[in-house]
Amino acid sequence: MQRPVFCFEKLEVWQLARQLNHQVYSVSRAFPDQERYALTSQLRRASVSVSANIAEGSGRNSDDDFAHFLEVSYGSSMEVVSQPFLASDEGYLPAKQLAALLVDANQLAGKLVALSQSLGRDPRINRPPQH
Repeated sequence: MQRPVFCFEKLEVWQLARQLNHQVYSVSRAFPDQERYALTSQLRRASVSVSANIAEGSGRNSDDDFAHFLEVSYGSSMEVVSQPFLASDEGYLPAKQLAALLVDANQLAGKLVALSQSLGRDPRINRPPQH
């Protein structure tokens, strides 16, 4: 029996969010044990929130509801962007890994904004800068 394919699995933003989840989990494995219940946990929860809100919003009955969940997802993605700076400042995250994470997060954030706009929503979020 073939497994069901959920509508959110087809969304590029959800696929990018999954990649970001993997990246966050990968880099945070190297954080010190004392950060397990602090920075590591917070960063991972924010990352998971991005993909989870995309999935939840896609199951809503209106484009307006979906756009709302995309905005929540965008907010979580900004949290994912902010926390690695702290990890880098504390010496837990090398500059090269920080840069790669920021590039991927920026791409995802831009796609979240574009999808929200395609739903007819004028999001309060702005398109992230392109580098």
